[in-house]
Amino acid sequence: MTADHRLAGSLVGSLVGFVRTLRAAGVPADHERARGFLSALAHLDPASEQDVYWAGRLTLCAGPDDLPRYDRCFAAYWAGLRPGPARPAMTVTVTRYTATPAGAREQGAESDSNVLPATASRIEVLRNRDVTRLTEAERAEVHRMLALLRTAREQRRTRRFSPAAHGVLDPRRTVRETIRRGGEPARLRLRTRRFKPRRVVMLADVSGSMAAYADTLLRFAHALVRAEPRATEVFSVGTRLTRITAELRHRDPATAMAAVSGAIPDWSGGTRLGEELRELLRLSAARGAVVVIASDGWERGDPGLLAAQMARLSRLAHRVIWVNPHKGHPGYEPLTAGMRAALPYVDELVAGHSLGAFEELAERLSQ
Repeated sequence: MTADHRLAGSLVGSLVGFVRTLRAAGVPADHERARGFLSALAHLDPASEQDVYWAGRLTLCAGPDDLPRYDRCFAAYWAGLRPGPARPAMTVTVTRYTATPAGAREQGAESDSNVLPATASRIEVLRNRDVTRLTEAERAEVHRMLALLRTAREQRRTRRFSPAAHGVLDPRRTVRETIRRGGEPARLRLRTRRFKPRRVVMLADVSGSMAAYADTLLRFAHALVRAEPRATEVFSVGTRLTRITAELRHRDPATAMAAVSGAIPDWSGGTRLGEELRELLRLSAARGAVVVIASDGWERGDPGLLAAQMARLSRLAHRVIWVNPHKGHPGYEPLTAGMRAALPYVDELVAGHSLGAFEELAERLSQ
């Protein structure tokens, strides 16, 4: 059994997510370095911030140029600090590792008030807690994690071709090559289909019944737009349909949320999903896309209209995913009129109440 197999499965997921964050920031944390990181932590205390920090710094960084980026990513991922621009040096609130006995380390930990209490185990707890039950500090930490969320996208095959080493015969390029050689036989040229990210259209319910979850939903939408600006459309739904994609293209989450707040005219109102879906289908925005509807299904309009528009949507869209925050609660049943009308035309009904639920949703969008 290798050393990294002795770590808990849930903890390994958090550590691998940290490695992916480093890789996205430009640190060459390849597979071998990640294995060394996990092997080192198998012999240390994964719940200790200083052990995680030094194990990662000694195994994942390739040179001095990686240290500032490593410190920034570590602070944002584990300590819940706001990620800022790259700087030549940055002070990170961690305790420097010294070879001290285990008992002395436990006594010193009680007196060290500068070390932030956000450890791997705490992050794992926050991942599964309902965002409505978090403190302000915990909610801010979850929002920072959402800002760092990497959202891959399902790829779709286009009608265009590109040259390739393996594929089908490219007649035009082969004939041109033959003519260039004066009619002499030439090497066969091949081509293959191009792929591009499949579009995602997200509808975020900002009505009164969804007020507690609306901010987190919009921050997840911001992560989607930042990952694929050209392949993502976001609308708010309430008493009217409002396109907010342009506002969410700001790189800074706080700036984007402020812009969205000013663009949505129907915060905490009612919900008329049937009429808004009809407007969306009139715009032809959903054809061939993955449509994500984030709502609790409290429909104030005609449920029959909602059912008819959902039937049209299911025929036009590639997939329809319904995100209901209450789905993550034990004993939930889709009993509201809106959910009963929409459910026959939904491909997947998923939860949307916690950071872990949004990470699972991002994974579904990549499949």
